[in-house]
Amino acid sequence: MNPRSKLSDCFSREEIQRLSQRSDAAGWWAVGSTWAIIAATFAVLALWPNPVTFVLALVILGGRQLALAILMHEAAHGTLFRTRWLNDRLTDWLCARVIWVDVARYHKHHIRHHSHTGTDEDPDWSLSRPFPTRRASLLRKFARDLSGISGLRRLLGQLLMDLGVLEYTVAAEVTRRPQGDRRWHHYLAEGARNMGPMLLANAALAGILAACGEFWLFGVWWLANLTTYSLFMRIRSLAEHACTERGRDMLRNTRTTRAGWLARATVAPLRVNYHIEHHLMAALPWFRLAEAHRLLRQRGLVPTPPGYLEVLRRVSETATK
Repeated sequence: MNPRSKLSDCFSREEIQRLSQRSDAAGWWAVGSTWAIIAATFAVLALWPNPVTFVLALVILGGRQLALAILMHEAAHGTLFRTRWLNDRLTDWLCARVIWVDVARYHKHHIRHHSHTGTDEDPDWSLSRPFPTRRASLLRKFARDLSGISGLRRLLGQLLMDLGVLEYTVAAEVTRRPQGDRRWHHYLAEGARNMGPMLLANAALAGILAACGEFWLFGVWWLANLTTYSLFMRIRSLAEHACTERGRDMLRNTRTTRAGWLARATVAPLRVNYHIEHHLMAALPWFRLAEAHRLLRQRGLVPTPPGYLEVLRRVSETATK
């Protein structure tokens, strides 16, 4: 595909119109099913607390927290719900705030990623730039994720962004905001505005668990956020853009990855693995991505997607190997 080609080079006008149709029912299903799995995981761990259920809970909760982040991502594109209030407000409270992110600021950052993917102006380029790397280096990154080191750094960065010390970003590199003549009360006021909804959402979750007599599960929730969620986010990010071509061709600067049941439960919830299709047509709701992929494959526009293990092998091979 020529970088100047239009969406109409891949899909007919009728297909674009049909594929871009959003659905409140699909949005409710995505949000409701995600929270149903979270609730079931809490229930199983509360009823049968042992090392096996504890580890499984960390894996499942980390995967569902990534699902909540993907639902926020959908809402940032305006594709999760057809009704705007549900898309912008409900998603913010039910999906984003409880994992300490928000729809509005993410939207402002993420739209720049779509506008400049494959170029030096891409704000997320720092996530892909270190790759390929050596296998030992990749394993060290995974170890930092599972040990909670990456998660603690992420939460510290989020705190400083909420206070207005750092510029908002979801990328690997952060920059300090110009401070001017700001005083401590300015930081506190900005922090209260940014963190208030997050604290309320988490207080609601903690209150529900406490009312069920299982407040300790709230600690498991945040332990998953610090560990498995960090790992799953990294692998998802690597699959999407690491070791793809530089340039503005959306069929080459982005990757679609094959996802089996385990990947869908962890690193690829809600069909986020169809990333070429998402970049080609950002108005595609999550439940239509697979259909768009089938059409592109039938027309020979995209290759057979690699699996996640194959992607990890690619990104852990040095350029000199």
